Amino acid sequence: MTAYKRRRYLLMTTDPVHIGTGGYRLGRVDNSIVREPGTRVPKIPGTSLHGAIRSYAAQLYGTPEAAGQSHDKVEKPEENPVCYTFGYTKKEKKGDDEKTMAYSGVVNIFDAHVLLFPVHSMVGPVWVSTLRRLKEAGFSIQKDGREVLEEPEQGDVLPTWQRDKSLNLGWLMVNVAGKVTVTAPKEWKETERWKAVCKRLVLVGESLFGHVVNSNLEVRTSVAIDPKQGAAEEGALFTYEAIPRATFLTAEIVLDDYRNDFPRQKTTTERKPLPAGKWEDPLCVVEAGLQLIEWLGIGGMGTRGFGRMAIVGNPIDEEYNKKIKNDKEAL
Repeated sequence: MTAYKRRRYLLMTTDPVHIGTGGYRLGRVDNSIVREPGTRVPKIPGTSLHGAIRSYAAQLYGTPEAAGQSHDKVEKPEENPVCYTFGYTKKEKKGDDEKTMAYSGVVNIFDAHVLLFPVHSMVGPVWVSTLRRLKEAGFSIQKDGREVLEEPEQGDVLPTWQRDKSLNLGWLMVNVAGKVTVTAPKEWKETERWKAVCKRLVLVGESLFGHVVNSNLEVRTSVAIDPKQGAAEEGALFTYEAIPRATFLTAEIVLDDYRNDFPRQKTTTERKPLPAGKWEDPLCVVEAGLQLIEWLGIGGMGTRGFGRMAIVGNPIDEEYNKKIKNDKEAL
């Protein structure tokens, strides 16, 4: 029987992250980053996560050739856990005939969306979010002992500490409309990173969130150096933006193991213990690659100190059959 499982991760950037759009543009910066089409809020595309996770998992297992588009150099790809997890294509020759063996992957890796965005204020750093984003990630929000159902009105905000005066979010001055309590899921609420920010959250309306985020992105300037002169080359100055350090994001991964024949592994191809532990299913392969992003990063400008992200707490798992049963019982 096909196994369906949804896994939600909470991630925090430990460096600025730049996922470029692939070209220059006229505007605030030369190299812009990927954004959600409707809200214009930056995100990390699932394609970027997929490529980095697959590459790092392949390196950990000892078969870097399993990370490319063609897997002709992979011996027995059907027994390779990386190829099984992410899919593979291999051409085989039998006499004059050429046969292509191909399987699609068994995991769907979706975009990572901004959940908590760090902004400078008169009371120090605060993390901005919205009611919808928090609830979709599994957080509960209460005000005066009751669940908050409506987002703040235009120009109002709801902090997680008591404040009577107005508050600035970067350049923007807003009104404080009361205090709220935000409770994280049990998998995340005891982590040090969540405890460090949970008393410094500010909830804003959806229409305001995009403006706050885009006004407070990190923008850097770089220049090419002329090796003969040891000075900046003329006309080589360029700017680029990034999601800043200490931004929290959520990402979902869905297991669709239609093959139900995962080649479990305890060691690498060199018979050494796997750094991330035993690989019992495809989600173990994904988590091993995701853990290495905390060391090697994702996206562009990696050699300039960009790209690293850390997993916060444990992921939240949800099985499809159990969810359907629980939904029916709730009705």
